Amino acid sequence: MERLPGFRDFYPEPLPPTKDELWSMDARNHIFDTWRAVARRYGFREYDGPPLEPLELYTNKSGEEIVGQLFNFLDKGERAVAMRPEMTPTLARMAAAHERAYKKPFKWFSIPQLFRYEKQQKGRKREHFQLNCDILGETDRAADAELIALLIDTLRALGLTRADFVVRLSSRGAWADFFASRCPDATKAYDFFQVVDKLDRTRPEVSTEQLAPLGFKLEEVQAFITSGQPNAELQLILDQLAARGLADFVKVDYGVIRGLAYYTGPVFEAFDIKGEFRAICGGGRYDQLIKQVSGGKVDLPALGFGMGDVVLFELLKSRGLLPQFTAGLAAYVLIEDETLRGDSLRLVQQLREAGLAIEFSLTPAKGDKQFKRALDLNSAHTVRLEKQADGNLLVKLKHMKSREEAALTPEDALKRILAAR
Repeated sequence: MERLPGFRDFYPEPLPPTKDELWSMDARNHIFDTWRAVARRYGFREYDGPPLEPLELYTNKSGEEIVGQLFNFLDKGERAVAMRPEMTPTLARMAAAHERAYKKPFKWFSIPQLFRYEKQQKGRKREHFQLNCDILGETDRAADAELIALLIDTLRALGLTRADFVVRLSSRGAWADFFASRCPDATKAYDFFQVVDKLDRTRPEVSTEQLAPLGFKLEEVQAFITSGQPNAELQLILDQLAARGLADFVKVDYGVIRGLAYYTGPVFEAFDIKGEFRAICGGGRYDQLIKQVSGGKVDLPALGFGMGDVVLFELLKSRGLLPQFTAGLAAYVLIEDETLRGDSLRLVQQLREAGLAIEFSLTPAKGDKQFKRALDLNSAHTVRLEKQADGNLLVKLKHMKSREEAALTPEDALKRILAAR
């Protein structure tokens, strides 16, 4: 039986030799632990929601065309449902239901598993995990700067530097001003933004033809993109990032579009400098979504970003930034005298209750075989009980790297292992 296309198995390291693509559970935990640590450092609180939601939650945000990208079906109650393809609609639903219970602004993060039925390609699967960080209830652009700073520090905490990534910053407002300065007919705005949104996926001659009836030339649109001149709101964000010492990580780039029909203010994406991978992360301000999801009952400004694990894992691997993962045992308890198994098990329990990672042979085995097992598991120590002539127990504690051995009481052995942790 094989796994479904586009889905992943996660194995403990070292990964078994195989022609298949295997993913490291240890690396996933390393990424997740870093995500959580940095988000909490910024005062974000973790939340989660169901992996199955009403289909309407996604069509309400993205239109009926999104259905072709979803794992959707009728459940046993004849309800149209879908596996969540993104987390923001769930957040909007949750916030709309209980936003009065939280003082504004509130900062939340989540690490959901998301599902999309789409063509597999480099950096994209049919499922992935994603760090979602959002700030709700704040209109000031200081919140945008805070969110981008969090993004930068998250990548830095994983070992990436200015030589590895850049955050490209753009603005829905800047594009709106560009349109208004050249076209007085506001009814053409939607069509214009639809063309702009697809510029990087459309042949130049097609874009030229689409822009002409709207009164624009492709050359002037491209000139605006390459100008990189920040408007007032982007300058405020840049100034606040500069005050934090993070200015070198950010660049104004109006080529970052990110769905102009959805975002309402600054938008941004993080890219690897070498251009080897898809965008590492993307986000922006979406002040109308919660009002839309709540049917107009709750009007709450919001902004956020999503950082997927697939591209990030590949980037960290290519830069040699993933640690060497081992079992990392504090000690392996050798049981060479089966008459002492009961006493050894009591010692195992005491060590584990002290918060130490401990292993031992579940069944009788030769001493050299147990010692080899301790080496294979990269144990820092071996522990072996001996009974003295007076009946008292003595612990022979060996440090695996130095091979130094000491004879200690069980209490002193525990103290020494804890001190070496």
